[in-house]
Amino acid sequence: MHTTPHIPISSAFRLAVAALLLTASGLALAQVREFPANALRGKLQVVQPPDILLDGKADRLAPGARIRNITNNFTVSGSLVGQTLAVNYVREPSTGMVFDVWVLTADEIALPRPNTPKRRWFEFF
Repeated sequence: MHTTPHIPISSAFRLAVAALLLTASGLALAQVREFPANALRGKLQVVQPPDILLDGKADRLAPGARIRNITNNFTVSGSLVGQTLAVNYVREPSTGMVFDVWVLTADEIALPRPNTPKRRWFEFF
């Protein structure tokens, strides 16, 4: 019978690895994403998909709309119902409906967006 030797791992080593992983994940979250030049900034609230409020006005998500959360993963509009979110968005050219949406981090909100009225971060909530 073959047995694998047990190699003890010190608590200090485990702590160092955990700290490294947390730092790496924190750095990934702190990065500011690049958005298309035609992306606009707004305040989004999903009412009942595909119905949304964009800057307080009734609007609509396009069929197949893509919504990315703060970690840049896709999310479904139904999971955002009732939340008020600062977003960058792009409209579909043919219908004018909202097609691409990026939920913004605090760092991204702080950056001005061309062709969008300047707001302070707390005006999004």
